Amino acid sequence: MLTISDHYDLILASQSPRRKELLSGLGIPFKVQVIDVDESYPTDICGHDIPIYLAKKKAAAYSETMNENTLLITADTIVWHAGKVFNKPKNREQAFEMLQELSGNTHEVITGVCITSRNKQKSFYDITEVRFASLSENEINFYLDFYKPYDKAGAYGVQEWIGYIAVNHIVGSYFNVMGLPIHKVYEELKNW
Repeated sequence: MLTISDHYDLILASQSPRRKELLSGLGIPFKVQVIDVDESYPTDICGHDIPIYLAKKKAAAYSETMNENTLLITADTIVWHAGKVFNKPKNREQAFEMLQELSGNTHEVITGVCITSRNKQKSFYDITEVRFASLSENEINFYLDFYKPYDKAGAYGVQEWIGYIAVNHIVGSYFNVMGLPIHKVYEELKNW
């Protein structure tokens, strides 16, 4: 059992209910605190550098509010396919296009995590390979109609209906696909 809560006030800087659920699973007390951060990034970075950059950018937004006892966890997840990033879709049309491109293909889900205290910062990432079965237009439309995945990278949540019917192979952490490589977070917190 981690005793990090004896030394730090752990803050999860994310409004993702999935990240909150995963961190709760460790049995460590924490609070959720969210500051809106612009999620733009330089156009000359790609792959795992994007979510690491964004996780660090989110951490920087908290620098003024952190005290000696604060331990902050920030994260960002992207879907990477065919040399391009699939962030959260802006609208239904973009979500449909993303799912059509992912259909029948293998993509990577990359989550960057940054753990920050007043005098230390550690960032890391995890990559999970996900293969999708071929999806019909009707299946994509059904998913978009009933689940409205506009707050999810790649326009899908692996823990939802589309994960049940489309994900036929995963190499790596399932929880990373949900938005937080909780096994790696645990290891880092143990060594803090």
